[in-house]
Amino acid sequence: MAVPTITLNDGRAIPQLGFGVFQIEPENTEQAVLTAFEAGYRHIDTAEMYGNEKEVGAAVASSDLDRSDVWITSKLNNGFHRPDDAERAMDRTLADLGTDHVDLFLIHWPLPTQYDGDYVSTWKALEKFKADGRARSIGVSNFQVDHLERLARECDVVPAVNQIEVHPYFTNEAVRAYGNEHGIATEAWSPIAQGGVLKDPVISEIAERVGKSTAQVTLAWHIARGDIIFPKSVTPERVRANFDIFDVGLTEEDVRRITALDKGEDGRTGPNPDTFDMIPS
Repeated sequence: MAVPTITLNDGRAIPQLGFGVFQIEPENTEQAVLTAFEAGYRHIDTAEMYGNEKEVGAAVASSDLDRSDVWITSKLNNGFHRPDDAERAMDRTLADLGTDHVDLFLIHWPLPTQYDGDYVSTWKALEKFKADGRARSIGVSNFQVDHLERLARECDVVPAVNQIEVHPYFTNEAVRAYGNEHGIATEAWSPIAQGGVLKDPVISEIAERVGKSTAQVTLAWHIARGDIIFPKSVTPERVRANFDIFDVGLTEEDVRRITALDKGEDGRTGPNPDTFDMIPS
C-alpha cells in the first residue's frame, strides 16, 4: 500500500510513515533498513548523534532503490551548533550517508541554556544548506513554542517540520497547535511512548474491536491526526506490522478517546527541551 504524504510548507511531499533508527546499533542498522525497504518504507530518519549514518547510507547503496526514491532525514549534533561547526558537520553527514544531499536536515535540540542561547545563528546555517541544495528541506526538533516564535521574528525561513515527542500520554498540543497554525508539520518521536501505551485499556479495547495490535492502533491514531511518524524495530515481523496500519479504520470517536488519554507533562518520557543541555563529549 502506498504511504500517504504530507505537503510541507516548501512544497515538498514527505512520506507520513517512515522508519526510525534511533538506538539501533550500527552493526544492526544496515540490515534493519534493508528490512524496512522490503516492507515498503521509503523514509528513513537518522541523526549524527545516533552513530549509524554510515550504515543507513550503506543500506541505501546496497538496495535496488534509486536515491530519489528514498527520503533521508538527519540531524545536527548538539556539539556543532556554531555556524562553522555546523558547516563541517553537514559535510560529514553527507559523506557518511554517501549522498550529495539530505531530504530533510534538522537542528536536533534547541539547547537554550548552551551557546549563549543562540540557536538563531544555527538556524541561519541551515538556511544556507537549503539555499545551496545540501538539504532540500530544513526543520527543527524538540523546539518549544517560544523557540519557534523567536525564529519567526529573527529568521527568513519557516521550519518545514518540528520533530517532537508525541504519543497518547503526551499529546504536546500547544506545540502541535502552533505548528498547525504556522504551516510547520509535526513529526512525532516516541510514538508509542517506548511501549508505555501498549497496555492501555482504551487502546486495548479499540484494538480488539478492529482486529489490530495496540501498537498498530496507536500508530494509526498518529496518522489520523496528520502527524509524521517513524517507528523503529529490528524485528522483521514488527517492522512489517508497523507498516500495516492503513486499514485500521479508526472512527472519529476512537481518535478522540485516545487523544483524551493525555497526561500533560506527567506523560513526557524524554527530556524537557527547555532544560536539556547534553553535548556529546
